[in-house]
Amino acid sequence: MNLFADLLAHTQSGQGASGLATQSGPRIQKGRRGVEIKSAREIEIMRQASRIVATVLREIIGIAAPGMSTADLDRFAERRIREMGATPSFKGYHGFPASICASINDQVVHGIPGERQLIRDGDLLKVDTGAYFEGYHGDSCVTIPVGAGASEASRRLSRVAQESLMKGLATVKAGSTLLELAGAVQDHVEAHGYAVVEDYTGHGVGRNLHEEPSVFNFRTRDLPNMTLRAGMTLAVEPILNAGSKDCRTLKDRWTVVTMDGSLSAQWEHTIVVTGDGCEILTDRDF
Repeated sequence: MNLFADLLAHTQSGQGASGLATQSGPRIQKGRRGVEIKSAREIEIMRQASRIVATVLREIIGIAAPGMSTADLDRFAERRIREMGATPSFKGYHGFPASICASINDQVVHGIPGERQLIRDGDLLKVDTGAYFEGYHGDSCVTIPVGAGASEASRRLSRVAQESLMKGLATVKAGSTLLELAGAVQDHVEAHGYAVVEDYTGHGVGRNLHEEPSVFNFRTRDLPNMTLRAGMTLAVEPILNAGSKDCRTLKDRWTVVTMDGSLSAQWEHTIVVTGDGCEILTDRDF
């Protein structure tokens, strides 16, 4: 199941259905469209949306510290996104209550920020956020080993997750396939003794936060193996567990954790496919 399908399941179960389409939030289409090839104008807008996301995440990496709450980071992210002329993509999206997903240690994805969730020295913190700017989204995630107490094991997991993302992106160009990307990710992850989470995938991104296709991170015949074309915009996001790949969802119906309590890490970029590679729209090095 990919991220879009998971979020949609929350709506179908009744959670947050009344909060889907508000004037302060992004437009949500009822049905998914096919794969969209973006024009030069659309890609330029997505560059701006993605630059906002990259800026916020770069700043969060700089300020995340022991003693802060994840609600503190959420307020910071929302304020900065709005200051730069955008709207938080996540807030109100199928009922999600915050502008970031903040997932700590064995929390895999969709962690809800809270006042009581304090960040501790040594935590492995995943922060995922998006910005909706002039009709288009950017989406990215980073993993932050917090403080001097972060173990070498957690730093290594995060490093391998980031490396696997870049290994996958190195395969991307017009004419390559999603399976090539997935194989590069999976091979790097498993070579280091970790497991790729299969319940959640990347996705297309653009006018909607989640579009076709599903961008999987493991070899499979259960999802369409698409040939990439120039102008496709994708959110590529490997998720790694230090132990088993299996996950479960908590009673809040959002927060996903590892079944065995092992650490999890995630890195994500929004990219556009080009003739000879890809452009990382959410690159934080600017």
